[in-house]
Amino acid sequence: MSVDLNPTPRLLLGPGPSLVHPRVLRAMATPLVGHLDPDFVAILSDIRRMLRLVFRTENELTLAVSGTGTAAMEAALGNLIEPGDRMLACVQGYFGDRLAEMGRRYGADVERLEVPWGAAQDPAAIEAALARRPAKVVTLVHAETSTGVHQPEVAAIANACHRHGALLVLDAVTSLGGVPVEVDAWGVDVAYGAAQKSLSGPPGLSPITVGERARQAIARRTTLPPVFYFDLELLGRYWSDAPTYHHTAPISTAYGLREALRLALEEGLETRWARHARNAARLWDGLARLDLPLLVAPHLRLATLTTPRLPGSFDEAALRKRLLLDYRIEIAGGFGPLAGKVWRIGLMGESSRPEHVLTLLAALEELLRG
Repeated sequence: MSVDLNPTPRLLLGPGPSLVHPRVLRAMATPLVGHLDPDFVAILSDIRRMLRLVFRTENELTLAVSGTGTAAMEAALGNLIEPGDRMLACVQGYFGDRLAEMGRRYGADVERLEVPWGAAQDPAAIEAALARRPAKVVTLVHAETSTGVHQPEVAAIANACHRHGALLVLDAVTSLGGVPVEVDAWGVDVAYGAAQKSLSGPPGLSPITVGERARQAIARRTTLPPVFYFDLELLGRYWSDAPTYHHTAPISTAYGLREALRLALEEGLETRWARHARNAARLWDGLARLDLPLLVAPHLRLATLTTPRLPGSFDEAALRKRLLLDYRIEIAGGFGPLAGKVWRIGLMGESSRPEHVLTLLAALEELLRG
């Protein structure tokens, strides 16, 4: 006979999921209703309204895809791309590479514009690539979770895309709710995130917003989107005030996302962004005192995800294991070309608190200095 569910409490300071507020946990314990119940339709309407505020957009087609961030990524590319369409994939880490691979699987003719892991994309290079070879879709990661790079000049990149007739798809999975994301002001055509990162909701729903240019491109398709589950026009009808059945939404997860969004807006987005910036600066200063320099240049550092470089004199995986088992703190290692060379420390949403920074730094000092 199995025992009661009782996972060990952890201080979640990895790349996600982040800690959640007790109000989110309480919301998820709310009794279930049907996925077409009028009460649940009102909850979906609340989520849509609050997501528009968080994305800083007026886009009508704004909702949350059932699934984690990769599901929203699938929805973005699966709705825009038809076989043979040209796509420019801006690759500066693992998730830029994933977008390139996903575009290839949907049949796009993908060109990769690559910079080293730890660097950011140059808007002039993107414009030059589009002038040389026009594309229907450009993909860009705003906050690269594998490196801790915060891509600047998104508005300039969006303008370059539009000058050459391309749509900009922005991956905001690790930025939404933690650093400024300005969909309308920047001119982003499609942006998506994930509930479990800087919004501090439960994994299982991923916000996405689709602008008018992108909606027109979807309407001009000559074939239906290849995956029914991620058909955004069908999902938009389900998320409407008069819903048409599409699938059974994760009801308890929707309760949790609604409460997480309420918390973010109660705090105020500008206040929330400033909190993340302050706590990141505390972490960066503390890591410097521990002789752990950062991979990313100061002007490109992401407040929600930090990558300290590691000396080759210790077993980083063994230290992370001790941190987890002895101190109950979760951080993550690097992967790809950064495997064994960096840690990935997340300060997202509820995890971005000064007390959590101090707890982590004290534990690292004990581990590193004995």
